[in-house]
Amino acid sequence: MAHGARRTRSGRGACVTVTSAAPTNAGSTTELRDRVRDAASGRRSLRIAGGASWLDANRPVRAEATLVTSGLSGIIEYEPGDLTLTARAGTTLEEIARATAAHGQWLTLDPHGDSTRATIGATIATASAGPLAHHFGTPRDVTLGIEFVTGAGDVVRGGGRVVKNVAGFDLTRLLTGSWGSLGVLTEATLRLRALPVVQATLAIDIDGETQAIERTRTTLHRLPFVPFAAELIDPALGRSLAASDRRSTLLVRLGGNEEAVRAQREQLRAIGEARELAAEVWSRLRVAEPPRAAVLRLSRLPSRFATTWLDAIRIIEQWPGGYAHGDPGRGIARIVLPLGSDVGDATLRAVLDVPFDGRRVYERLPAGLWSQLAPSAIHHRLDRDVKSTFDPHNVLNPGIFGEMQ
Repeated sequence: MAHGARRTRSGRGACVTVTSAAPTNAGSTTELRDRVRDAASGRRSLRIAGGASWLDANRPVRAEATLVTSGLSGIIEYEPGDLTLTARAGTTLEEIARATAAHGQWLTLDPHGDSTRATIGATIATASAGPLAHHFGTPRDVTLGIEFVTGAGDVVRGGGRVVKNVAGFDLTRLLTGSWGSLGVLTEATLRLRALPVVQATLAIDIDGETQAIERTRTTLHRLPFVPFAAELIDPALGRSLAASDRRSTLLVRLGGNEEAVRAQREQLRAIGEARELAAEVWSRLRVAEPPRAAVLRLSRLPSRFATTWLDAIRIIEQWPGGYAHGDPGRGIARIVLPLGSDVGDATLRAVLDVPFDGRRVYERLPAGLWSQLAPSAIHHRLDRDVKSTFDPHNVLNPGIFGEMQ
C-alpha cells in the first residue's frame, strides 16, 4: 500500500483503498452532483459510502476518494393517507421507523445490521433484505421512485411519488442492487404499510433431517396466510439468540388483528408446538453478525430448500462458531463464518469452494479471496453497456462488481 493511503470503512459496500484525503460528505443534491462532475472531469474514481455499517461487503473498490451520503438526510414528503414517504438517501431506517410509527405505519425493510446507521439509500443500492422479505418482498418491491446522480454528473429521476406509475424504462429497479456503480442515490420514494394491531413471534423446534425440513416448508406453503417472517435458524444461532438450546428452530412472525393472529397461531400447530418469544429476537438476529466474517448465501428453488439447508449445515459444521439461517419460502440459506486474525485464505477457501448446483452469492469475504471465488459479476456485453451509459468514465465504485473485461 502506498504511503499516505489507508483502509477505511465508509458505508454499505466494499473495503476500499483511498488516499489520505478525508472523505467528503455531501449535504445536498447540488453539492453531490458537483463533486461527481469534478471527479469525472479529472477522471478520479469515487467510493460511494452510506452509513458506514457494512463496508467489507462485495468486491474491493479501487478509488482515489470517498464520497459519503449520510449528510444528505431527512424526510422530504410524507403522505400518511397515501402510504408513501419520500426521504433523502442518507436518512436512516431508524429515523423512518420513528416517523411512520407515529402514524401507525411502517417501512417493511429489515436488512441485517444496525438500523440506526443503515441508510435508505444504501439499503436500496445494495438491495439488502431481512426476514420480512418472506411476506413483503425486497427493496425492489417497496421502492416507488428514486433520484440519483449518474457518473457523468447528471441528476436523473425514475419512477414517481405515487403507487401507480406510467409504464416505461424502470430506472428504479435498475438502480436497486447496483451498489452505487451506475449512480449515487440522493432520494427515494417508498411504499409503506399499516402497522398491524397485534404482532406475535413464535418459535417451533424442528428436527434437522431432510424430511422434517421439507415437511415444514410444505406446511408453510399450504397455510391460508403468509407469515410476516418465517426464518429457520440452526442450533448455534438459536442459542446465541436465546431462542432455542439444542435444535433447529423456525421463528415465525405473525401480524393482524387479534382474531386473525389467534387463528394463525392455531394453524401453525400443523408444523409443531409453538412457544412465544419476545419481539426483540428479530432485532438480535439483525445484529448477530460479527464485525469480521465471511458470509455466503446459497439458494435454489424453494421446493429444494431442504437440500440447500443441509448443504449450508455441512459448511458450518467445518467452521468453529459458524451459523446458518434461512427462509424456506424464498429458498435461501445464509451462512456466517466468523473470522479470527489467524485464519488463512486457503483454509477458508477450502471450506467455501465446494460443489453446489444452485446460486451462490458471496456477501463478505477477505479481499484476497474475491478474485478466486467470485472474480466478477459482469458477464455479458449488456452489463458493460449499461455501466458505460450511466458511468462512462468508470468513476463510481470501480471494481465492486469485478473487472469490466
